[in-house]
Amino acid sequence: MNVSNKKEPIILFLGDLFFFYLALWVTLFLRYAEIPNGDLLINHLIPFSYIFFIWVFLFFLAGLYEKHTLALKVKLPNRILNAVIVNSLVAVIFFYLIPVFGIAPKTNLFIYLIISFSFIVFWRRFCVKLFSFKKKENAILIGTGSELRELKEEINNNNRYRLKFISSIDINDIEQIDFKREVIDKVYAENVSSIVMDLKNEKIETVLPHLYNLIFSNVKFVDFYKVYEEIFDRVPLSLVGYNWFLENISFSSLIAYDFLKRAMDITISLVLGVVSLIVYPFVALAIKLEDGGPVFVVQDRIGRGNKLVKLCKFRSMTRNDSGEWLEKNKGNKVTRVGFFIRKTRIDELPQLWNVLMGDLSLIGPRPDIIDLGRKLAKEIPYYTVRNLITPGLSGWAQIKQDFPPQSVEETKLRLSYDFYYIKNRSLMLDIKIALKTVKTLLSRQGM
Repeated sequence: MNVSNKKEPIILFLGDLFFFYLALWVTLFLRYAEIPNGDLLINHLIPFSYIFFIWVFLFFLAGLYEKHTLALKVKLPNRILNAVIVNSLVAVIFFYLIPVFGIAPKTNLFIYLIISFSFIVFWRRFCVKLFSFKKKENAILIGTGSELRELKEEINNNNRYRLKFISSIDINDIEQIDFKREVIDKVYAENVSSIVMDLKNEKIETVLPHLYNLIFSNVKFVDFYKVYEEIFDRVPLSLVGYNWFLENISFSSLIAYDFLKRAMDITISLVLGVVSLIVYPFVALAIKLEDGGPVFVVQDRIGRGNKLVKLCKFRSMTRNDSGEWLEKNKGNKVTRVGFFIRKTRIDELPQLWNVLMGDLSLIGPRPDIIDLGRKLAKEIPYYTVRNLITPGLSGWAQIKQDFPPQSVEETKLRLSYDFYYIKNRSLMLDIKIALKTVKTLLSRQGM
């Protein structure tokens, strides 16, 4: 059962293209005060089509084809505005610096950018809603932990989902409630079509006989795990136990994936590693001029299988990181040069040679400094599972979290994303992470 609209990214993509082309037609109509003829349309369609597909790619990098969760909806207007501004700059560069199509649409382009911006905002803010689920189906949520509240709030306050939870039950309180009145009677009285529940929780065993009878009333039972992962792209840690790992995590060799991933690591790290040598003297000089300290730092980090790996970075702090979070690492400050090379990720360039050697991958969970990793392993259950695959320069958690974790709670969130990646890792997911990483670097947001 799909809770969200799986076709939404395709609808958004087709809608964007439609309004891009419609805006072009309207632009020509307004500019020449007549219905555009065939020659006029063709002369503009060919060059503008190149621009449109570049724009769609930039929309993808901006996250405009991601699931429209409540968190994304808050950021959506700003993302659309920023993406349109970048798209406009790309169009200006394309037409004025690469004038290979024999047209110089100064007035046309100006009019088009205004119209296309209006159309895209109108489409994204108002028209997309027409393709959402028309009527929500009533459902009951049975689970536990903070994820129970997260899931209920997300689904009930977002019209992009097909369900509405009319009631939620915390499994920890299941012995204190009248289950027949709170669940069974509501199923019939409220025309409930689905029950989303944690079937693996041992406390649910006592009420399974009551729930069994509901299958004859066409009530569907949906796994809490699957719904949570589908919406948030992370694994709910409060629901994770030994059985979850046995069922979902496999470290057997995926021959085709492993081969392609390693080939990509070698090729990209070798090319970028050689090219990046150009900036090494300039970074080294800047670091030396600021405080005269060492150019590089070598850190002991936890690699695949909990093995020690030594990673080299350009020094960005006054001294080597001791494995504490920044607010606890008193006296160790980011230098002025360090701030810049961290923001641009230049400090990570020497680690491309670790990727070439196989200590790292381009994509994977970020490796912990060894002392910090050992500390976290004692405080967070199942933490070392993330070390069963090769760590990476960038990962699923890095593109999902705005800032590196600075506390145990933030690290747990990172771990939930790491588990999602380990479970669902594939070449397509790696490519998506790589593209999102490039977008982050170009926007200089840091990670």
